[in-house]
Amino acid sequence: MVQPGKLAFDEDNFPYIDLGTVRMCMDRQEAPDWALEVARKELRETPDIMKESFAKINQLLDEEKHLIVPREETYLKIYLRPAHYYPESAIKRIKNFFNTKIKHPEACRDLLPSKLKHVFDADVLQLLPVRDQHGRRMITIHAGKKWKPSQVPLIDLFRGVQVMIWGAMIEPLSQICGGLVIIDMEDLSMTQIMQFTPSFAAMLLDYIQECICLRLKAVHIVNNSYIFNILFNIFKPFIKEKLRKRLHFHGKDFKSLHKHIDKSCLPAKYEGTASWEMPHSSLTYELFHWYEADYEKAETYGFTEEYKKKK
Repeated sequence: MVQPGKLAFDEDNFPYIDLGTVRMCMDRQEAPDWALEVARKELRETPDIMKESFAKINQLLDEEKHLIVPREETYLKIYLRPAHYYPESAIKRIKNFFNTKIKHPEACRDLLPSKLKHVFDADVLQLLPVRDQHGRRMITIHAGKKWKPSQVPLIDLFRGVQVMIWGAMIEPLSQICGGLVIIDMEDLSMTQIMQFTPSFAAMLLDYIQECICLRLKAVHIVNNSYIFNILFNIFKPFIKEKLRKRLHFHGKDFKSLHKHIDKSCLPAKYEGTASWEMPHSSLTYELFHWYEADYEKAETYGFTEEYKKKK
């Protein structure tokens, strides 16, 4: 019998955390048929287009002599699916993704779960154990009083987010359906706000809007009060129209949140009706840490050392 709240393994040897009524896991298996139909309709994922796109992106990668990434179709789908199988768009995103690691090594390198255990132990990043009604992966970031910058520096909080984003990027179901973020600003104070600078905001928004290869469908800000406007004004100049349309500010009006995310997918904290309670993010860490070797391998991809020296 599996002990609740402990790492266990299913019949296919995939790890999961038993939360009683649900299992929290990473969906590494191929996407189900209903999601593949979504991919066909929304992402142009048909045999002919896929064949043409794989050939073209490999050709484009051949031209990038200093860029080292796997050529397996499973890996290339990470970039082609969010780009709707347009190879030129995908290669641009790949280059942006790895160039960011060069431009901001202190923030975007060495992204291993084991290096960021303190972030998850602080319970400021949570992987919700279920997806929303559209199959989207859901992540919660606590940037209010729960976040103690003295224990978790802002740069480490961002690195922890990247660990979670990469975990979603390699899930076939998330590649198709995308993801959403809930940012909880409960009791935000100047202690947290003072950590942010325009340069950090510019880096973060560049990462979100130009680099990550995940269909970010929505960002929901909850428990935000008037003081949040001070923080938002730092980010506002860097937000492009596409992301602006996907930002939703709810304050403490969770009925507003429920218009976007079904109540059955949310815990009681957000006035949802889910049968599970929000798991402590130390459990999220256990899950991601099991895939540590995959993160180590991912760190070897990107531009060559020769290219980095030229930059």
